[in-house]
Amino acid sequence: MVSRTSVVWGADFLKYNFGPGHPMAPLRLDLTQRLCSALGILDDVDVIDPALPSNAYLTQLHDPAFVAAVRAASEDPGVADAAFGLGTEDVPAFLGMHEASARIVGGTLESCRRVASGQNLHSVNFTGGMHHAMPGRAGGFCVYNDIAAGIRELLDSGFERVAYIDIDVHHGDGVEAYFWDDPRVLTASMHENGRALYPGTGWPTEVGGSGAEGSVVNVALPPGVRDSAWLRALSASIVPAVRAFKPQVIVSQHGCDSHSQDPLAHLQISVDGQRAAADVIHRLSHEVSDGRWVAVGGGGYELVSVVPRVWAHLVGIAGHTPVSPATSIPQEWLDHVETHLGKEGPATMGELAEGDLPIWVQPWEMGFNPHSEADRAIVATREAVFPHLGLDIWFD
Repeated sequence: MVSRTSVVWGADFLKYNFGPGHPMAPLRLDLTQRLCSALGILDDVDVIDPALPSNAYLTQLHDPAFVAAVRAASEDPGVADAAFGLGTEDVPAFLGMHEASARIVGGTLESCRRVASGQNLHSVNFTGGMHHAMPGRAGGFCVYNDIAAGIRELLDSGFERVAYIDIDVHHGDGVEAYFWDDPRVLTASMHENGRALYPGTGWPTEVGGSGAEGSVVNVALPPGVRDSAWLRALSASIVPAVRAFKPQVIVSQHGCDSHSQDPLAHLQISVDGQRAAADVIHRLSHEVSDGRWVAVGGGGYELVSVVPRVWAHLVGIAGHTPVSPATSIPQEWLDHVETHLGKEGPATMGELAEGDLPIWVQPWEMGFNPHSEADRAIVATREAVFPHLGLDIWFD
């Protein structure tokens, strides 16, 4: 029996491995899958392990010279060409890199195909989310852009409006670049601002190319933002823009490197805040796109206590089997972490005290606080984008 939701997984996804010491360790994927399995949230979904896309397909998605450079470095890491972003500190070359990177593309492609065909209503590829990959260059731990591939697949399937929501702490620059001039795709990214963080882009004034103005939404938040202000930025900037755009399908990227324990960024979001954001996007898909929703992973470098919990919550929400933050972590998962990593895992699926839930988010209708850096960032986005979407800057 086909379920309403599919989840991409297979052991070969662990081969996307930049080596010891690199932040994007495949351990985070392994622990996520193990936690999802231990919680039982994979029992009622279709678990899919797609095939690799062809080289012909990848050379349509990326510049042929870049794909050739990836293939060469994949066979001999010593020939990696830094002109293509390969062999760098961010994207070290490794044996099998081409196949490992292409597999991620295949996962998101299959997720989008299943949602486009109606085979599944929702699909999750937490191994994906390579939003920094450009048509001709790797960057930010990303080689091939699986998200751009998925969105193109949706457009080729006949959808005329696709909304992309990116809540990773880093700006989704690669996806934005792919669709900068395409009014059929709304790319909305909420991230720590470029004064403090890679890639240094994603400012509110970036609103799309000629003829596509208003199809790019960037919320550039200051360092230190916490749950309530972060969720307010989502609800006051991105949600109204998506509603106005009226997408037929939503694709979302759920990098969890905005967490307070993440070593590479400076926001202060909790596991519970990330769970709340996934819930907002899920509900939005049922409101505006008849539930058609594809969700991918992304960044996130606290490998034990953050990434597995956040993405297990994402899978549970997409599978319509949400996990309460009060749920105890299964002992079998904790034992695995202790045995193989020598660490003590988190006790529950949430981290906020019961009295702090649900997270209170001040509605925009209650007014703008000019003394709040986060509110000023929200206003900058609304001023830049909302007029293009027919929305009122202050009241919608």
